[in-house]
Amino acid sequence: MRRVVALLAAVLASGLAACGGGGAEPGALRSATLVLDFQPNAVHAGIYAAAQEGFYRDAGVNLEVREPSASTDAPKLLEAGRAQFAILDIHDLGLARERGFDVVAVAPIVQRPLARDTVHTPRDLEGGTVGVTGLPSDDAVLDSVLQGGGADPASVHRVTIGFQAVSALAAGKVDAVTAFWNAEGVALQRQGIPARVFRVDDYGAPRYPELWLCASTKLLRDDPQLVRHVRKATVRGYRFELEHPQDALDDLLAGASGLDRDEQDAQLRALLSAHAVDPGQSFDSANDVIEWLRWEIDHGILEGPLERPPGGMFSSR
Repeated sequence: MRRVVALLAAVLASGLAACGGGGAEPGALRSATLVLDFQPNAVHAGIYAAAQEGFYRDAGVNLEVREPSASTDAPKLLEAGRAQFAILDIHDLGLARERGFDVVAVAPIVQRPLARDTVHTPRDLEGGTVGVTGLPSDDAVLDSVLQGGGADPASVHRVTIGFQAVSALAAGKVDAVTAFWNAEGVALQRQGIPARVFRVDDYGAPRYPELWLCASTKLLRDDPQLVRHVRKATVRGYRFELEHPQDALDDLLAGASGLDRDEQDAQLRALLSAHAVDPGQSFDSANDVIEWLRWEIDHGILEGPLERPPGGMFSSR
């Protein structure tokens, strides 16, 4: 609880409002790099829209968007100064800070949890097998869905399947999987594989912004103008996505090679229909931060006290 109160104080000190304003100063474009959390997909459409529509350039930034070679890359790259920005899952953000990485969230890009289970009802899973990726947050998601549906979390057998949720379900190797409803959930539907989706925030987990634009605390302190400009342009890109989803989809396909248009269109429609994109909106209140943090602690995602550099875990500077 001391950690909850301390983090709350940090959050209140930094504020939970969305982005700051201010246009770019005249002169040459600033170069910066943004590392994604995963391979490009519809959840990143707002970023690619901001790039293709010239919003980053309007803000005075020449932004390079990179794919990660591994999910653990981003905090290391931010801390080393080899990337200025990154997209991080909120669980990975908390874990990175717990492990001593000096990173801070500056703007949310997805406003609700993306994790889910697929099966008929949670109680049907008792005695069954569930595939998990191996990430710490998977067990928390699975436990919440099982407990919220009246099932005993200890009654299921868990196997690590990596990111093979669709193929594992299609082959009947598992009875359910933890995955993303906006990605694998859409893929299952498109392949005609019967599945039922249980979103974790409908089964005991608080609703929290899943993905965040992040930077190092050093960059936030030494170059707050660059952070403001990239945050403002990114939020502008996601607002463009809401107003012109097909144009944003075109921007995603133009900026990232090898994507299937129909699949990405289905994923984007799933995100928008779930109201998961609400540019610039963070936690509604400090109490929501406490609720999320308690859930992380109760389910073993976070364990030790978080280090709190100036600005806290969430910043709007």
